[in-house]
Amino acid sequence: MKTAEVKRRFLAHFEANGHTVVPSAPLPAIDDPNLLFINAGMVQFVPFFLGQRTPPYQRAASVQKCIRTPDIDEVGKTSRHGTFFQMNGNFSFGDYFKAGAIPLAWELSTKPVEQGGFGLDPEKIWATVYLDDDEAIEIWKRTGLPAERIVRRGKKDNYWSMGIPGPAGPCSELYYDRGPAYGREGGPEVDEDRYLEFWNLVFMQNEITDVKSKEDFTIVGALPKQNIDTGMGLERIASILQGVDNLYEIDEVRPILARAAEMTGRTYGAHSGHAANQSHPDDVRLRVIADHVRTALMLIGDGIVPSNEGRGYVLRRIMRRAIRAIRLLGWQEPALPILLPIARDCMSPSYPELAEEFGRISTYAYAEEDAFLSTLKAGTTILDTAISETKQSGAKLLSGSQAFKLHDTYGFPIDLTLEIAQEQGLQVDQDGFRRLMAEQKAAAKADAAARKTGHADLSSYRSALDAGGAVQFTGYQEVSRESRVRALIGDSGRVEVAGEGETVELVLDTTPFYAEGGGQQADTGLIKVGGGHLEVFDVQQPIPGLIVHKARVVQGEVRAGESGLAEIDVTRRKAISRSHTATHLVHQTMRNFLGESATQAGSLNAPGRLRFDFHTPGAVNPSVLFDVEQQINEVLLRDLEVNAFVTSQEEARRLGAMALFGEKYGDEVRVVEVGDYARELCGGTHVARSGQLGLVKILTESSIGSGVRRVEALVGIDAFGFLAKEHLLVSRLADLFRVPGDQVADRVEQTVTALRDAEKELEKLRAQMVLAGAGALVDQAKDLRGVAFVGTEAPEGAAGTDVRTLAQEIRGKFDPARPAVVAVTARSGGKATLIVAINAAAKSRGLSAGDLVKGALSGRGGGNADLAQGGGVPASEAPNLLASIEKALAGAS
Repeated sequence: MKTAEVKRRFLAHFEANGHTVVPSAPLPAIDDPNLLFINAGMVQFVPFFLGQRTPPYQRAASVQKCIRTPDIDEVGKTSRHGTFFQMNGNFSFGDYFKAGAIPLAWELSTKPVEQGGFGLDPEKIWATVYLDDDEAIEIWKRTGLPAERIVRRGKKDNYWSMGIPGPAGPCSELYYDRGPAYGREGGPEVDEDRYLEFWNLVFMQNEITDVKSKEDFTIVGALPKQNIDTGMGLERIASILQGVDNLYEIDEVRPILARAAEMTGRTYGAHSGHAANQSHPDDVRLRVIADHVRTALMLIGDGIVPSNEGRGYVLRRIMRRAIRAIRLLGWQEPALPILLPIARDCMSPSYPELAEEFGRISTYAYAEEDAFLSTLKAGTTILDTAISETKQSGAKLLSGSQAFKLHDTYGFPIDLTLEIAQEQGLQVDQDGFRRLMAEQKAAAKADAAARKTGHADLSSYRSALDAGGAVQFTGYQEVSRESRVRALIGDSGRVEVAGEGETVELVLDTTPFYAEGGGQQADTGLIKVGGGHLEVFDVQQPIPGLIVHKARVVQGEVRAGESGLAEIDVTRRKAISRSHTATHLVHQTMRNFLGESATQAGSLNAPGRLRFDFHTPGAVNPSVLFDVEQQINEVLLRDLEVNAFVTSQEEARRLGAMALFGEKYGDEVRVVEVGDYARELCGGTHVARSGQLGLVKILTESSIGSGVRRVEALVGIDAFGFLAKEHLLVSRLADLFRVPGDQVADRVEQTVTALRDAEKELEKLRAQMVLAGAGALVDQAKDLRGVAFVGTEAPEGAAGTDVRTLAQEIRGKFDPARPAVVAVTARSGGKATLIVAINAAAKSRGLSAGDLVKGALSGRGGGNADLAQGGGVPASEAPNLLASIEKALAGAS
């Protein structure tokens, strides 16, 4: 049974049993500060479980794309660990509980294939339950599972939580016995390779606090509603149904693995047994390649690009592990152009967008591989130097700090360091390397814990939401609104009254104020309530559905429960709306010129200006930016109607509306279209017609990260003002140069070139002047205990290269047999510089230029025994520096 068919059957089973099928959320977990990626099927439903939002359905089913990286080092070594995986899940929000969930799972698992089930042998299914969950045991028995295949286990295995205070509960896991070829008999407690877990039923019934670990927490009571959250690993059940040993051999992964084996001349499985612990290292590497190539495809498909931080760093690490693995198998050429299209073909039956977006995906993937192959070359050079130095010192061990620096600074994999060092007859201090890695991970974990907010400190917001439901936003239709103050929130929580001078957060029943989101800045304005006037300076949505106004009481006082008038700053709103519409036009036009891969990566819509970040591999040619700007302004001249409407997500896709990567959209979406030119999903405010923008002027285009560029632009009166200033500047320059305005750039370029040529001539003259007296200085050298000494000061303002040349020129005029020391000082910018040069005869007397410089500058400066320099002292100290060198030589033995 193909994996796509397993997915279809799962959703069909639960849809037939009253569940709403919910699409997978994108992999980037944008709504949870604790997660970089969605890592479980229930993540998109967390607000329902926490009571932050009322679910639009009581039962749901989904197949959620997930990423888990904590066990990345286990990939390929077990039958269970995959970086990217898909989680089948069915959920109940206060509807059915254990008595409903267990029979539903049993029915789908055991129902014959010809009747739409998975057809698993009931005699090979085991279940584990929490220690004291007698209720679940009785339900399993009634369902048909005998007591001898029901196992009680503790918190570590059969009690589920999110790892933070909140909902939790016991769980029951389903295992399938794959037979004696996979391990020992005796059930899941004995061998989890033979007995493979494929479904976890979580009975969410408790609230926990004081969470210290998976087993150390306090149950504070029962939840108001009992919920169901189940997770069936799609890859795991597919491996069982397809009769293969592990998830790397299912139809969505095996073709990648097989092609990698063919490329490297390996025969997969030739030296491995059925059980994961019987795997040959070559097979482990082939599995890593297959898993990581598929994972990279899915991550880039959901809008992640390789970078040095956050999600982009995870992607980069995964890709580099795949590239490293295939290199260790002997393949030295780029591998992704061969393997990534195979991954696309494996996954596109379930995710057709991967085929549609493959041009964009492959551009980033191939560029990253090319960059890493260059890194490997550079790292090899650095490693060769480290190995050479280690050998010269007589040591046999490359230090852990050197290996860690290669790994951390240059991205050079430790496996390659071990391999190359071994070829050179050296060992690597792996304990030292692991200690430094552990310290880095501990620091990162501590930082994450410090930033971790979870779902704490939201109780005031939740109570305000629970008391009155979601706040209605009316700002699309109106700019002022009569409304009631539902709640006032101060620094310490809910308050009843706020007086003049205080800052407070207000929750209204309805509001025309736009809360910051989608790149659009929040509205500002006034709220008049009773005898109180408040100045709104920010509007946020701390939890879904709740709009909160941050305001200062500028007159009187305001009380919860009072009604009043909320008025936005209309001038600001119009300016922001112009910027937001302009951003849509910039987005569409960039795609017109750069291709479909130029998708939005972020934006800022502020009064009169915008910032638009987009994905593209390299800098945008200035001529292209000119064309983009011209096309946008032509759209403004067409004065197209800007229309917004709500429709289904499916219909929006059919219409070709652009959706932003990483955003999660509901079943109903708001589409904003600018005539027939641009169409995009958006919740922001916009102008009525494109002509109202007036003018769009692109100011700059720059890089803000690997594969991400930023355009900044002005809109409307701000753009006109900028061009007016530019015109005045050009007119002023035209007058100064006495040329027409269109010739100013050429004349400025000619002038700059002439100045640079003149500066070069001056440098030559200065150098000649400096060097002209070198011979005379040699004739005047002092003899200090048998060493000829010249101490002189270069002309003020002499370039550093000229001063060094002077010192070396004077040194070169001495008889090589005569020990000589030359010290030259120079003054520039209020500071003095000292340069010392000595010849070989002076070195044989035990003298060192570096020691002399450090002695004169109290330890500062650097260089070698022949030539050294230092500085940073006040210019007035120049004579004293020469005197210090002379004194040192006079006292030398």
